Amino acid sequence: MKMLFVLASLLAHGIAIAQTAEEQEVDLSYTYAELRFVDVDHRGGDGIRFNLSYELESNWMIVGGLTALDFNNNVDSTVVEVGGGYVWHYSNDFDLVSTLRFVRVDIDTPGGGSDDNGFAFSAGARGLLAPHFEIRGSVNHVNLDDSDTYLELAGDYYFTEQFSAGVSLEFAGDADAFTIGARWFF
Repeated sequence: MKMLFVLASLLAHGIAIAQTAEEQEVDLSYTYAELRFVDVDHRGGDGIRFNLSYELESNWMIVGGLTALDFNNNVDSTVVEVGGGYVWHYSNDFDLVSTLRFVRVDIDTPGGGSDDNGFAFSAGARGLLAPHFEIRGSVNHVNLDDSDTYLELAGDYYFTEQFSAGVSLEFAGDADAFTIGARWFF
């Protein structure tokens, strides 16, 4: 619940900035930090996700992330991801994006813990539906001991050229997730 208050204050701050900012054209950037609240509906868990992306030359990027989830049955999960990706500029407003990441998952339970390593691959599209509204969609595959493929649909509103906020839905075989969060482009 505390995380919802933090995210609500971030969104309120973004709205205040947007009201004082002049209209600017938004460009798709791949250099950002992102903080999201995650709600896993099927298993009764929630937590936070922190992602970083840094755009390199020649359409390449470096990506990384940390997700920490707490579940109702005293189970905690931590996921660390590090990798890279490629962006193909399909048009002025839409890009095709793919990433390959090394993934490490640590799970703590009252009876002990376990960890697993593997790879994740994502392929999708990202674009501007309107001047300040971004949509994203991707197919993601995580290859761990128990592999899973899931679909992610997301949308963000750009309050300024440097700040956006939005929601995403992840539809997976094991569990679905809803996220709300913000991105800071630098």
